[in-house]
Amino acid sequence: MEFSIKSGNLEKRRGACLVLGVFESRTPAPASWAVGQDARRALAEVLASGDMNGRAGSTLMLRKPHALGSERLLLVGLGKEREFGDQAYATAIRTAVKAIRDSGAADAALLLTRIPVKKRSAAWRIRQAVIIASETMYRFDRFKSKKEDKRPLDDLLLAVDDKIGETAAAQALAQGLAIGEGVALAKTLGNLPSNVCTPAYLAEAARQLMEEHQLGGQVIEHAEMEKLGMHALLSVAKGSRQAPKLIVAHYRGGKSGDKPIVLVGKGVTFDSGGISLKPGEGLDEMKFDMCGAASVLGTLKAAARLQLPLNLTVIAPCVENMPGGMASKPGDIVTSLSGQSIEILNTDAEGRLILCDALSYAERFKPQAVIDVATLTGACVVALGHVASGLFANNDELAGALLDAGDTAAVDRAWRLPLWDDYQEQLKSNFADLANIGGRPAGSITAACFLSRFAGKFAWAHLDVAGTARKSGADKGATGRPVPLLTHFLLARAGKLR
Repeated sequence: MEFSIKSGNLEKRRGACLVLGVFESRTPAPASWAVGQDARRALAEVLASGDMNGRAGSTLMLRKPHALGSERLLLVGLGKEREFGDQAYATAIRTAVKAIRDSGAADAALLLTRIPVKKRSAAWRIRQAVIIASETMYRFDRFKSKKEDKRPLDDLLLAVDDKIGETAAAQALAQGLAIGEGVALAKTLGNLPSNVCTPAYLAEAARQLMEEHQLGGQVIEHAEMEKLGMHALLSVAKGSRQAPKLIVAHYRGGKSGDKPIVLVGKGVTFDSGGISLKPGEGLDEMKFDMCGAASVLGTLKAAARLQLPLNLTVIAPCVENMPGGMASKPGDIVTSLSGQSIEILNTDAEGRLILCDALSYAERFKPQAVIDVATLTGACVVALGHVASGLFANNDELAGALLDAGDTAAVDRAWRLPLWDDYQEQLKSNFADLANIGGRPAGSITAACFLSRFAGKFAWAHLDVAGTARKSGADKGATGRPVPLLTHFLLARAGKLR
C-alpha cells in the first residue's frame, strides 16, 4: 500500500473513497469542511436522517454520494468530542482502514488525520495513522493454499494541516512507514511455525537484513560460544537438534566514537519447557517465544531505513528449548560468561539463561545503554495483562525515556515495576552463586532481578513483553510490539521526533 499526503481543500479530488469523522453529538469533525460546500450540505442531510450516531467504532458507507467526486463516502464514528484522545484516534483510523479494505476500494482519502488530538502534534497524527493503517492491512497467509481475493487498498492519501509544512509532514510519513515495516518484519518472523523459523532461519533473516542495509555483524556459532564461555546460553540448547546461534548486527549511523545503544532480544524459537515440560494446552503458542529477537530485528530495520544519526547494536541469542537425553536437568549448575554460577532449578526459566550471557557479551561494545526484550514470564501477564509491557531498569533516566517513548507510541505503552534488592533474596542458592528462579511470588520481578546481576556495568532496562508480543484466540498472532516503543525511543535519542 502506498501513502501520500496533501494539504488544503479536497473539494475537487476524485477517487474511490473519502473518509470523514463524526462525533457522537452527530457533529462532523472540523476537518470535514475541507470537502466543499455541496458535500457539506449532503453530509448534513445524512446526519439529520439519524443514520449515523457517531459512536466510536461505528461506520456508514454511502455509495455515489450526491455532490461528491468520490465513488464512496465513509463516515467514521469518533465518540464523544471531549474524550477524543490517543486511543479514540487509533480506533478511528483502524476502523476506517478496515471498512475501506472490506469495501474493495482501491484508494481513499483520509481526513481523520486533520482532527486535533489532545496534546499531540500534526506530525504525531500522520505517523500514527501510517503505523496503524499498515498494521491493519498486514496479512500472514504464506501457508494458505487460497489467498484472500479481495481487491487491495493500493493508495491511502492522508489529509494534513497547512501549518505543519511539507518537510515535517514528509518526515512523519517516512517515520510511520519505517516503523510499519519493522512491525511487519517482527510479526512475520513471530508468526512463522517453529519447524520453519529455527535459530538458523533467524540467523539467515538477520544476514539478509544486514546485506540489504549494508550493516556490519556476524552470527556466532556453537563452537565460538563454547570458547567464550557462554555455558548458560548453551545449556538451554542441549536437548535440541537445532544448533544455537548468536546474532550480532551493527548499524553505524552516528560518529565513529559514539557509544552504541544495544538491543538484546530473546530468541527461543520453540519453548517446550525442556525437562520441566510445559502442559499441552496452548503449547503451539510457544513458537512466539522468539518475539523478543524478532522485535529487535524489526527495530534495526526501522532505524536503518530512517538512517538515524546514532550507533545501534542488536544481539539476539537464538535457541530451541527441548527435552532430550542431553537436555539440562533441574539441579544442574552452569557457569555463565560473566563467571557467575547458576543453579538451574527449572529448565522452563530458560529465557534468562540465554539473555544473561548476551548481556555480558554486550559489555565489549561499551554501550551507552542496553535494553533487552523478552517474552519472559507469565507472571507479567498476570500483573499487567495484554495492555502494557513490564519495564525494569537500573537507571531512572533510561526508564523515563522508555516510558515516554511508549506514551508517544500510544499503542505500545510500558509500566515500570520495582527492582529492589529485597527481591534478590529469593534467588539465593545453596550450591551456586544464584538460582535461575525465585519461586512463585513476584515472578516477573525476580526474573528481572536475575538479569540485573549481569547488567551492573552499564545503564540497562528490561522489557517483559510476555503479554504484549502476541495475541491468542480469534486474533492469534504476533503483534510486533515493542517495535513502535523502541523506534520512538531511538527517534527521540536522535532528535527526530516532532
